Amino acid sequence: MKLNPKIPMNVRMHRAFTLIELMLVVVILGILAAIVVPKFAGRTEQAKVAAAKSDISNMGTALDAFEVDNGYYPKGKTGLQDLVQQPRDAQSWKGPYIKDAIPNDPWGRPYIYQYPGKHNSSGYDLSSVGPDGREGTDDDITNWQQNK
Repeated sequence: MKLNPKIPMNVRMHRAFTLIELMLVVVILGILAAIVVPKFAGRTEQAKVAAAKSDISNMGTALDAFEVDNGYYPKGKTGLQDLVQQPRDAQSWKGPYIKDAIPNDPWGRPYIYQYPGKHNSSGYDLSSVGPDGREGTDDDITNWQQNK
């Protein structure tokens, strides 16, 4: 930009922002961020809980299909892996019942599967430890509390 010598010096200086104007913009942006960010942060956790509920429901459907085909739910150390790879004792296996691999929960931890279940004595228990990573707390997502 070339300065025009015909324009007085005081007019040329008013073309830039002052430090106070820039600070005011930064303060306004900070206030807006303080209002907006917490609203979106809560949505992320809600989305993870919804994803865990969906995963548990989908794995429940796969477990039920396995049971219909084989007459029993997967058991032992392999548990959920029997939905992906045929176990030796499953002669009527028509899987894989889940594509690819057993997913981890949205927090990166494996789902907990137990057969026979403590809460579903005639079936299985399937759960995620939830955001806090500890089993048996209020934020656990389970198949025995899905409809509550």
